[in-house]
Amino acid sequence: MSTNGSPGPYIEFKDVSKAFGENRVLDHVSFSVMPAETVCILGRSGVGKSVSLQTIMGFLKPDSGRVIVAYEDITDYAEADLQRIRKKVTMVFQNGALFDSLSVGENVAFPLRERRDLSEEQIFQIVDGLLDMVGVKPMRDLLPSDLSTGMKRSVAIARALASQPECVLYDEPTTMVDPLMAQLLGDLIKRLKIQLHLTSVVVTHDMRLAQKLADRVVFLHEAKALFFGTYPEMEKCQEPIVQEFLQLDELKLEA
Repeated sequence: MSTNGSPGPYIEFKDVSKAFGENRVLDHVSFSVMPAETVCILGRSGVGKSVSLQTIMGFLKPDSGRVIVAYEDITDYAEADLQRIRKKVTMVFQNGALFDSLSVGENVAFPLRERRDLSEEQIFQIVDGLLDMVGVKPMRDLLPSDLSTGMKRSVAIARALASQPECVLYDEPTTMVDPLMAQLLGDLIKRLKIQLHLTSVVVTHDMRLAQKLADRVVFLHEAKALFFGTYPEMEKCQEPIVQEFLQLDELKLEA
């Protein structure tokens, strides 16, 4: 927390660097995410977007720099402290990471059962409410293998919300789904932010999604944060790589 009583950034990268052998993935990257803000991390594949998410979760440690999550400096935290942070910050993985042998409803119930303070009736009601909220209530008794990629993502979002997080990280939520489903997922993420005041970080290369969701955007290129600011500011950004990225996307839209 900052000294003047108002909370500082919910998440902050302070000069974070990370390399795997010779491959430098993050090079002195700094950005912040304020409470209830949605920040999109943009860039081509392989520029450290997913590494940034894994660093926020504490799965990876930076080589240098500091990482603030849930207002705490987690850089040197042991696993027990990281698990406490992960109760507040949850991640929706690209593949959904659902349990194949459990029905949709049981998948969403899983984090609720782990709490051990709810009756089956309460769990049932919460699961129903969450499935309804993400638009997949009729699929409650199906297995994940019966669902499309987009539906699996919706279920994964419901399961993430079951643990009542303060912050949700989304890894490429619209990859490999059709345009209509991509639009629905974007609308859902936006609605959750408004209804639940969630802090969100969305890794994506989908410019339409970023335009719809982002309060601010981090643009990563060759391990560096070339731009950090609002989407309209990014459109005016003079950085040639950023402009090229925006123009390529316009071509895709016209195609």
